[in-house]
Amino acid sequence: MDSTLLQTERKRGSAEMLILSLIEARPRHGYEISKLIEQRSGGAVRFHVASLYPLLYRLERRGWIQGRWVEKNGQRRRRYYRLTRHGRRVLAAQLRGWREFVAGINRITEAENV
Repeated sequence: MDSTLLQTERKRGSAEMLILSLIEARPRHGYEISKLIEQRSGGAVRFHVASLYPLLYRLERRGWIQGRWVEKNGQRRRRYYRLTRHGRRVLAAQLRGWREFVAGINRITEAENV
């Protein structure tokens, strides 16, 4: 499997969890979410607007996040997203599953490298 395709598959599988994690503490707008993902991953993960906003809309339709338009003086109008109660439960389940998956992968790869 080509490394670009592998990265795309990994990103697709973790995108929801990354977004939910970033808005868990406080509401954020799409551009901020995109920049935080890129910054905190050291550039390893990036979301283009064309893929991020459809994902945000999908999460909103599922009831995991809620968006609200905010206008501030001197700035353009932005849609801020916050985690819903249902979204918090989904995030907790996704994080548990992710940690179990990573622990399993580590057990396999560490056993082979001993």
